[in-house]
Amino acid sequence: MLSAKKIDLILIRRKIFSLGLPFLVVALTASASNVTTVTPAGSTTTGPVSASATFITGNGFVNITLTDLEINPGDVAQLLSGLTFTLSNGATTGTLFSSTGTKVTVNSGGTYSVGTTGAAGWGLNNNVGGGLQLNALGFIGPAGLIIGNPGAGGTYSNANSSIAGNPAHNPFLLHSVQFIVNITGVTSATTITSSTFYFGTTPGQFKVQGCVSTDPSCGLASVPEPISLVLTGSGLIGLLFLRRRRI
Repeated sequence: MLSAKKIDLILIRRKIFSLGLPFLVVALTASASNVTTVTPAGSTTTGPVSASATFITGNGFVNITLTDLEINPGDVAQLLSGLTFTLSNGATTGTLFSSTGTKVTVNSGGTYSVGTTGAAGWGLNNNVGGGLQLNALGFIGPAGLIIGNPGAGGTYSNANSSIAGNPAHNPFLLHSVQFIVNITGVTSATTITSSTFYFGTTPGQFKVQGCVSTDPSCGLASVPEPISLVLTGSGLIGLLFLRRRRI
């Protein structure tokens, strides 16, 4: 069974080799604004939840890396199913250009297997809460929720029947999923004014208002792990590459 650290290394390698190292190097130096929002310390649904969303804004797009930071969750209500965000330019419409995630199937007893990396299957809802909403429910859901890494023992030992061996909810998406949303009028000066994280398989039942990770009042010590930063940077240059191919 793979450890959480090895899983992150697998994800990093897949992303680097799929885009090429030169793309990654350029991406990390690209001109764009960057902000991370997180769930405040002590956030709960049926149990503790912890998540982050890293936003990079550029000309005509927002790159989002959505990460479930809750290790070894016990219930599907602790898994990420959506994200609503608002922008300083007031945009409420956009188009989901791409999404990338790695599938993971959690078996009865908490063992798991890592699957393919590809389209996440999530969709984009326009004009939600004065902004936009990325969501699994209504698209791939109730499958395809984002699940945090397994526990120290290399299994999802806390997982109940809503996660382990549940055919309706498997496969999940492992740890981090990257999205690129095309939005007219967005520039590198556009900022994120609010975010809301959604959990579980019932629409709107469990939601947590996000706060900026650098805000001392937010109280969350954890920040996105290195995999999130790699995915964010590589996705930015991936967008430019794909756009050139379309021209």
